[in-house]
Order: sequence, then structure tokens, then C-alpha cells
Amino acid sequence: EEEEDYMSDLFIKQDVRPGLPMVRRMKEAIQKEEKQKEANEKNRQKSIKEEEKERRDLVLKSALGNENKGFALLQKMGYKSGQALGKSGEGIVEPIPLNIKTGLSGLGHEELKKRKAEEKLENYRQKLHMKKQANEQAADQFRIRFKTKQEERKMEGDLRKSQRACQQLDMQKDIDVPKETWYWLEPEEEDKKDEEDKEDECTSSDLSVSEKLHILTAYLREEHFYCIWCGTTYEDSEDLSSNCPGDSAADHD
Repeated sequence: EEEEDYMSDLFIKQDVRPGLPMVRRMKEAIQKEEKQKEANEKNRQKSIKEEEKERRDLVLKSALGNENKGFALLQKMGYKSGQALGKSGEGIVEPIPLNIKTGLSGLGHEELKKRKAEEKLENYRQKLHMKKQANEQAADQFRIRFKTKQEERKMEGDLRKSQRACQQLDMQKDIDVPKETWYWLEPEEEDKKDEEDKEDECTSSDLSVSEKLHILTAYLREEHFYCIWCGTTYEDSEDLSSNCPGDSAADHD
């Protein structure tokens, strides 16, 4: 492009007033920058690879002429331009595409690179799957532990309820000493020595909460005809067996 003549009428007539909108100034600057880029692109010297690629693409796009010996032989055998190859015309119409290898890597490198990328992706998917399984297992274990904890708390509450009822019913029958020490509720305030003795008794009994609950509820049913889940004292064993659903919380549910 010719250099601008700063003394020409076009340059003098340009609006350079301070009130020119900023948007117009930016637009002019962008247009000027684009023109400069186009000029640089036109004046830029092409590399050897670019020139080779342009010449190759130009040759590949042009059809074979009569000066080509192979094409001339095909024409002598009856071939016409645009027909498919073969005696019955079932062959290809377009030439086999030419794939130019431009990189410096050896043969088979691209396939190896592709295979490694696929293996890396597969390993990543396996890690995600294993992580998902681990999270699901952890969630299942948490739900199981939470459910077990809730069941244990419920059994502990049923055991305290049974101990309280056993103590009241035994005292109504003038029984001053429980059949087993844990049949009644323990006093809230005790001497340190008594606490140690009771800890020794608990460890010696070696009974779980569920076992204690089963034994104590059976005692209440046999001795007092009482069901903690019904909250009812029946007249006798026959009345208990005929009107009480069962001897466990599951039966009453």
C-alpha cells in the first residue's frame, strides 16, 4: 500500500475533533490493524513446506492428461475419463488418496500413540468405576452401621423399660431382691466400690443387650404375665397367650 500523504485533502478533511465518539475511533483502529495484517500476510515469504504443499495440492486436484503414460495406456484399453476401473466397471472411480507423512516420527508411531491414549483413557475409566464402587460400599456400610446403632439404642431402651417394670412388679409381690442383679435398674448414685463390684458382675455375666432383653421379657411374661410392648398385665398365662401377639417387638410390629 502507498504511504498516506499527510498533506493531501483526504487527510486534512478527517474529523479529528475531541468530540469524535470513542466507538468510531476504535472501529477505525481495528480496520487499520486488519489492513496491516493483510499486507503483512501478502508480503510474507512462504516456507518451503508451504510451497511444496501448495504445488502438491495443485497437481492432485488437476486431472491426468494424455501426456501421462499410465493414463494413455488406459485409454488404449478402452478406458474413458470418469469411468470406474475394471472389466465390468465395478472398481474405484477416484484415485486412492495420498497421505503425506510430514512428521519426523518413525512408522507406526501414530498407532502406538493412539493405543497409549486409549489405554490411558481406559485406565482413567476403571479408576472412576472403582472409586464409584468404593463410595457406594462406604455408603452401604454407613447405612448398615447407622441402622445397627439405631437397633441397639432401641433394644437398650426396651431393656431399661423392662427393668423398670420388673422392679415395680417384683416389689408389688414383696420381692426385695431381684432374681439377677441386672433385672432391676441400677441406682443413679452409688459408692465407687459398688460400681466396681457391679462392673465385675457385668463382665462375668457376659450377656449382650439383646440376650438380657430376651431373658427379662420371658421372666416378666412367666412370672407376672406382663408384656412390655403391650404395656399390659394379663390375668394368667392363657389370657397372655390368647391376647398378646408375641414375645418380641417384631411380633408386635
